[in-house]
Amino acid sequence: MKLNPFLGATAPHRKSVWAIAAGLSFALVTSSACAVANLDQPAPTFSAPAASAGTISLEQYRGKTVVLEWTNHDCPFVKKHYESGNIPSLQKDAVGKGIVWLQVISSAPGKQGHVDGATALKLNADRGAAPTGTVLDPDGKVGRLYEAVTTPHIFIVNPDGKLVYKGGIDSIASSKKDDIAKADNYVKLALNDLAGGKKPAHASTQPYGCTVKYAN
Repeated sequence: MKLNPFLGATAPHRKSVWAIAAGLSFALVTSSACAVANLDQPAPTFSAPAASAGTISLEQYRGKTVVLEWTNHDCPFVKKHYESGNIPSLQKDAVGKGIVWLQVISSAPGKQGHVDGATALKLNADRGAAPTGTVLDPDGKVGRLYEAVTTPHIFIVNPDGKLVYKGGIDSIASSKKDDIAKADNYVKLALNDLAGGKKPAHASTQPYGCTVKYAN
């Protein structure tokens, strides 16, 4: 029988094991000093390639509200919100109000939704999408910082750099376009609350969609 190494260990030994585990965790996450996406806490910072060349960092937008949208153009749930014009409309409205909207593509090479920068830009042009920028995250480092699990999965960071919303785009978990009009649009509601100087009434909701296609 294989024993749990934490059971029956002396106190010093347990401390050593936990220290090693903590060290490994730290080594795996180097993009942020605070690598946990907790509400009302500083959002994990990152710097990653942009589809349009160069890099995009969260810190460069300090002082602005930032929406992070995990996306995969081949996912039926993403198609629902793009083909209907729902997400492009949200993007245009937000950007028009000075809000930063960043798409994040965490699909690994060879997995559904993986694209290079030129393809990502063409997809946005073809769909009438208007994000501020598109982050390419093929190694999944940014996605894992935020524990993004679905496409779409939405996170909102306030001008102070704190995470104030994480969850689904709306309240009806389906891939049917007809459901959009019936649903509570959590992203729009959260942005409206922030514009009014209030915390989002629904700060944490259940995300739905396709699983993010990480490398493993």
